[in-house]
Amino acid sequence: MTYRMPENFMWGASTSAFQIEGAYNIDGKGLATTDVRHVPEGMADTKVACDHYHHWKEDVDLMAELGLKTYRMGFSWSRIMPDETLVPNEKGLKFYDDLIDYLIEKGIEPLVTLYHFECPQALVDAFGGWKSRKMIDAYVRYAEVCFRHFKGRITKWVTVNEQFIATAAPDLAMEYIADPYERSKWIYQISYHVSLAEHRAFALLREIDPDALIGPVCSIQVVYPATSDPRDVRAAQEAEEMQEFYLLDMSVYGEYSPAAYTWLKERNLLPQTEEEDVQILHSSKPDFIGVNYYFSGCAKYEEKPFDFSTSFFWASDDCRIIRNEYMKPTEWMDHGIDPEGLYNGLRKIYERYRLPMIVTENGMAVSESLDEEGRIHDSYRIDYLSRHIAEVRRLCEEGYPVFGYCPWSFMDVLSSHQGFAKRYGLVFIDRTDTEIRECRRVKKDSFDWYREVIRTNGEKL
Repeated sequence: MTYRMPENFMWGASTSAFQIEGAYNIDGKGLATTDVRHVPEGMADTKVACDHYHHWKEDVDLMAELGLKTYRMGFSWSRIMPDETLVPNEKGLKFYDDLIDYLIEKGIEPLVTLYHFECPQALVDAFGGWKSRKMIDAYVRYAEVCFRHFKGRITKWVTVNEQFIATAAPDLAMEYIADPYERSKWIYQISYHVSLAEHRAFALLREIDPDALIGPVCSIQVVYPATSDPRDVRAAQEAEEMQEFYLLDMSVYGEYSPAAYTWLKERNLLPQTEEEDVQILHSSKPDFIGVNYYFSGCAKYEEKPFDFSTSFFWASDDCRIIRNEYMKPTEWMDHGIDPEGLYNGLRKIYERYRLPMIVTENGMAVSESLDEEGRIHDSYRIDYLSRHIAEVRRLCEEGYPVFGYCPWSFMDVLSSHQGFAKRYGLVFIDRTDTEIRECRRVKKDSFDWYREVIRTNGEKL
């Protein structure tokens, strides 16, 4: 007998605001850090993206045709609050009102991310962005406006998407700092500020809408040791600890693990704290954990100078991330494809936190263009998604509380580093980095396949 997913399993798909909306400076929207960051010549930027701002109804109709139960989307903070006054922009709220209402009309539950990489540039200019504790109050004010305005319509919220990336990319969250070591110190400091803001948002939602649920989304790092050498095993443990678990520990428990605390202290990277922070961090917990997963990693023990500028993802002085010889690299996924890594990673998360989980991103990046018949035959994406959904099904069958799955992405989105050269979507967006065209929507083969997966509740993969 083929196993079906639990009843009410939330089959969905994901996007983020800055990667699809466009309309970067109309209807009162302020600039975000994603709007002003440097984009190499010849690569698309956020000005138009997928032009979802003008195609949102068509896009929701496609979601309904696909059979989505949930749409994991994002709000643009700078569209709702364009400047440092934090006065809500009524036209920005109306855009999301119309979108949310139409999703609900079509039977699709919105799962909304408050903060997905984009920080209002006005707040960076005014006081340095997340470098300042003023940003904590600003975020809480933004969350309060959203919680009150959409109460009863949005019942599942995400505080922060991939805090590891959101805080580690210098041009996303704060003013630029040239010195690599000082930048490293500030990355852990702003990460601490984000955690404080997140816990205040947890508590605030409990007051405003006790029936709603809220949680973080973490980019899980499944890291295997290069060998059975105990030093390699420890390197892999440390890589997971300092790229994933120290963040989730702060989200769930409000404190660093002994390993993370020691690691930061030994390198003089511990953030500055205030006495009242302990109560804030310990007085609230999330309801669930969202998980983004694309591929696994591999770590080898190696002593080297600590230099954050050498690697965006890993700056350790006693560990090196290497390719796993058992994984075959693809065009855009250097570390290869590892469906079992999703199973392994979700098991670790549940064993550490005992919270319900939802896969909020999982997908395969490929360079794609329409064939002579105007189609995309993406059997490779179907294979990737099928193998990963099978691991989610395995987890559910074993009793792990995974309540939803959202591939990345519903449509081809603007990649933050590769523009439209790198595509993940179930729906093709007919534009290139240099030619915007009309952003026509074209269903890929994976769209039809995923519709059948949803219809059969995961029985047909």
